[in-house]
Parts: sequence; C-alpha cells; structure tokens
Amino acid sequence: MSKVQNPQMLTANRLVDGDVLYWKGGDWVLTLVEGDVFADPKDADAALAAAQKYVTGNVVVAPYLFEVKRNGGGVTPVKEREVIRAAGPTVRHDLGKQATHV
Repeated sequence: MSKVQNPQMLTANRLVDGDVLYWKGGDWVLTLVEGDVFADPKDADAALAAAQKYVTGNVVVAPYLFEVKRNGGGVTPVKEREVIRAAGPTVRHDLGKQATHV
C-alpha cells in the first residue's frame, strides 16, 4: 500500500536544454497547469513506466513523481522544490516560465 496521500504529477528534464517538462497523455508539456494529475498511485506508476521510453530515446532525464494539492480548480506542488522548478529561478523573476507573468 502506498503512503502517498495527495495526487501526483510526473516531471522530468528535457535532455537537449534542461527545461522542466510535465507528463500529459503520453507525452510531455512545458507547464505544470497542462500536466496530468494522478489521483490513483497505480495510474501514476503506469505513467512513470511509460515515460521510460523517453529516457531510452534520450529525450528526457530523471523522470519522477511528485505530490500536488488541488486548490480552486488548479494544482500546487506540495514541496517548494517543485514550485521553483515550475516557475523558474528565484533570483530573477524576469527569467524562466514565471517571466510570462511579470
């Protein structure tokens, strides 16, 4: 039995440029809000297993699951590390994915 209490998402880094990616329907997208949220740990594990073909194909590196919380129709990562990965560098808000909101 899994200890995971919150839904999960799948992330990895694109090998060619290091950009953070999120799993969406069997492929990767650039933003957290577009990614699939897995309420069932078995579905999350299946997505992680499916993502291995992208590792073998040298498209992404180090895919892993992380916990999120649902809030007002969206999701927020539980851990600060994932908040930073989703937004961009904390020292320059004009860079990274967060720059589109500045």
